[in-house]
Amino acid sequence: MPPNPLRRNCLRQALCAGACLLSGPLANAGAIDKLHQFLDSTRTVRADFSQTVVARNGRQGQLSSGVMIISRPGKFRWQIDKPYAQLLVGDGEKIWIYDPDLRQVTVRKAGPALGGTPAALLAGDSRIEKDFSLRETGERDGLEWVEAVPRTTDSGFEKVSLGFAGDELRAMILLDSLGQTSSLVFARIERNPQLAPSLFRFTPPPNTDVLGE
Repeated sequence: MPPNPLRRNCLRQALCAGACLLSGPLANAGAIDKLHQFLDSTRTVRADFSQTVVARNGRQGQLSSGVMIISRPGKFRWQIDKPYAQLLVGDGEKIWIYDPDLRQVTVRKAGPALGGTPAALLAGDSRIEKDFSLRETGERDGLEWVEAVPRTTDSGFEKVSLGFAGDELRAMILLDSLGQTSSLVFARIERNPQLAPSLFRFTPPPNTDVLGE
């Protein structure tokens, strides 16, 4: 079965998003301070998400939804339940991108795959400004926003914007190098929950094609 372009796009967006569910305890601080505070105090995160992708020409794709689970540094699980089942698992060394409908999994090294991408905001270490240039962009749609621009030119993304409501991150907007915009909204956020190590391990099911490294 040939790859579905929409499904592939969701997988690529999910990897980079894999990636950024953030919250911070400083309700009266600026968005950058809240981001730093999160990185200093949060080790695990679980949240539901919904995501839409808008192409450069303004055409809107399907809504996808699922669950994101993070264990910093370096481990994450991004599970898309609708409209197509997809799974990304980062175990700290490798990233597994699994498409059950195609019975196919792609494997990447965690370092190059994370690098200066938005996933580094989520599962990386606390030195965020090593990989991103940060600036506050004020209030919009009832949220306070901070913009993160990758310092490298090969991350695949132009910028990532994170929107805070009080001391919690509620939304994220990703603009990629192809002009596509991914908008994510987070709900049922849990900060520092106890997580089973098995959530961040992946074994390809029988009769699955394994591509990559």
